This record gives sequence, structure tokens and C-alpha cells, in this order.
Amino acid sequence: MKNFDIPIIYRSPLISAIKAKRKQQDKMKKDFSPTLLDLGRVQIFLARHFGFCYGVENAIEISFRTIEENPGRRIFLLSEMIHNPQVNADLQARGVRFLQDTQGRQLVSFDELRAEDVVIIPAFGTTLEIEKRLREIGIHTERYNTTCPFVEKVWNRSSQIAGKQYTIVVHGKPGHEETRATFSHAAAETPTVVVKDMAETVKLAAYIRGEVPVESFYTEFKGQYSDGFDAGRDLQRIGVVNQTTMLASDTQAIADFLRQGMIARYGAAEIDAHFADTRDTLCYATLDNQNAIFGLLEAPADVAIVVGGYNSSNTSHLVELCEEKLPTYFISSDEKILSPGEILHYNFHTRQELHTTGWLPRTDGPVRILVSSGASCPDALVEAVISKIAKYYGADSQSLAATI
Repeated sequence: MKNFDIPIIYRSPLISAIKAKRKQQDKMKKDFSPTLLDLGRVQIFLARHFGFCYGVENAIEISFRTIEENPGRRIFLLSEMIHNPQVNADLQARGVRFLQDTQGRQLVSFDELRAEDVVIIPAFGTTLEIEKRLREIGIHTERYNTTCPFVEKVWNRSSQIAGKQYTIVVHGKPGHEETRATFSHAAAETPTVVVKDMAETVKLAAYIRGEVPVESFYTEFKGQYSDGFDAGRDLQRIGVVNQTTMLASDTQAIADFLRQGMIARYGAAEIDAHFADTRDTLCYATLDNQNAIFGLLEAPADVAIVVGGYNSSNTSHLVELCEEKLPTYFISSDEKILSPGEILHYNFHTRQELHTTGWLPRTDGPVRILVSSGASCPDALVEAVISKIAKYYGADSQSLAATI
């Protein structure tokens, strides 16, 4: 796999050494057990896979290279490069301006752009409508397009399904940049609808089975279906793709549920005519990180820490998996750890940052902590979190290095 030129500020000697050792021991990536950093009074279990993925490193390399190659030119990012506050802040500090926020709300009007400006397309991709608008201004984004290849893989899969006259059902968060982009590309070729979770899938299946009047579809799924969508006609043949950062188990459950809805309506013998033989379209890193969480959760532990941007979809799903088993703290950096007794952490369900006391347990034996991070989180942040916790128990960087 390609090695990317990433700023040294995002790298971590400790994490790099751990990852290199695990890769040497497990070249086929079949071992999802965590790495144990045993510091005596505290034991830190580090997930087998976490941190920057291929698409994120590619996007960061292109962005920083673009800045270096275009001195004096105005450089814009369509929206956040990735969902990590440190990386986005670093780009802004270098003069890059964001055209939109993560919800697609305009921060800088397209009317202010000139043909000589540089516009970088983020890793999530963008809609066909925005690409057209930029071309009309005279801005060619091909050279500065950082769309993740695994997102483009979903678009290609959607196109294949559309070519066989299936409607596309996108499992994703309707407001997420990637889902908006995937919806746009799919809707250009075939009727398309977005479902964000199983609850919405159950509602959609009721229309598929003909159990509720199709007229109510347009209210229940307002803003989530393509122009001209005919619920009576377009739900007769469907295929499922997803936002690449969703939970793999959720996407599979949604696809299975919709398939059963088609069987209930048309019979098992006719299923191929009504449900496309779709494959999971999660990116490899999302799947590896999620599988690594399952391996991590097999370790005996008191608490879990997941590091990443609060608006990161893939990170929130790692938190979700950990929350099912033990107290979990979702933090954006080591600065959120105020002391051994206090921590600021994010509740992604309520979208609130919470202040919790007594978060580190007091035990006679060693405190056991699980640690992972999202695909847009620099390894340097993970090392900073580990180092801060280690210091609370009298360990330093040399002690950490000695555990590898």
C-alpha cells in the first residue's frame, strides 16, 4: 500500500512502533486482539487497528501539497477536509477557507469565487450539483479532488445497480457530507432513498409490503428521496449501498430486513427480480476498526476511551460498540482529560459535552483501560492520551517504550 507524506505533527513514534510490530506479527490482519501496554498500576489495551486510513492520509497529503504548490493563490476547502478538529484548524491556520460547514450551509458564497481560485474537494466527495457549479465558475477540481477511493467504490456500485433498473437505498446519515454526495451520484441514474437506521427501514419495508398507503411515504421520508420518486413503482426493485462509515452489522441487518420484505411481497422464487445482489460497501478501514473493537472488548477492562472528532461518524460507531459493554469516554484530545478525577467527554446521542468526575476507578489491582480512535484521528493524539494517563500512575515515555 502507498506510503503518504503526512506532516510529522500527526505522527507518533510510539504508535508507529506498535503498529509496525503488529503488522510484522500479523501480516494477513487476522489477529484482532489488542496490544497490552502494561505499566503496573495501569494497563492500557490498544486496539489492533485505529487511526488514519488510506483515504484520510491521501486527503491530507493532497491538501498540504496544494498549499505548498500554490503560494499567493486563494485556496478553499469545500467543507471540512476530514472530521478532525486539529487537522482542519491546521489547514485554516495556513490560510485555507471553508466554503461550507458540515451540513452544507454556505460560509463563503460561490459568487465570491474566481476561476483562478483553488477549491479542494474533501475526502467525503461532493454532489454533482456542486461540481457543476464550480465548473461554471471556471474552477477545475480534478487535480485537487481528495475523494476517498472507497467512497467512489460505493458510487460505482450504485451505478452498476442503477444500470439494472434497481432503485438505490442508501444506508447513511442524511445530513452527512458523504451520504449527500452518494445520494447525488445515485439519484442522477436511478430513483434513490436514504434510510438512517433500522427504525426508518421498518417504515420503508411497510411500503414495500404494501401495508400502508404510498401517499404517506412522501411525508415520512421528506428530504430523503430523489426528485420524481414514485413510491408505488420505485420500491418494487431495490439494492442497498451505504455510507462507508456506518456499522457493518447495521447495514447487513437493514439489507436482510428489506430482502425479507421483498420475499413477503413477491415470494422467494422471485427475489432476484426485486432485490439486487449487493455487497457490503464499507471501506476496509472502517471494517478493520470495528472488528478491532470486538477484539478489544474481549480484554478485561474498567473503562474505554475513544479519541476522535465529535462529528466523526466512524468514531461515534466505535463509541457505540464500546458503550454496550463498559463506561466509555469519547474525547477529541488529551486536553479533555482534566485530571485523574475529571474528564470532559462527548455524548453523541444528545450532542453534548459532559463533565464527569470519578471517571478513573479506584481498585486494589491495576486500572485497565481500553483505547482506540477513529479513522480521522492522528496517532499523535492517541499517544498524547496514553502518555497523560500513564503519568497519573508514575510512568513516563521510557516506560511506555519499554512495553512494546
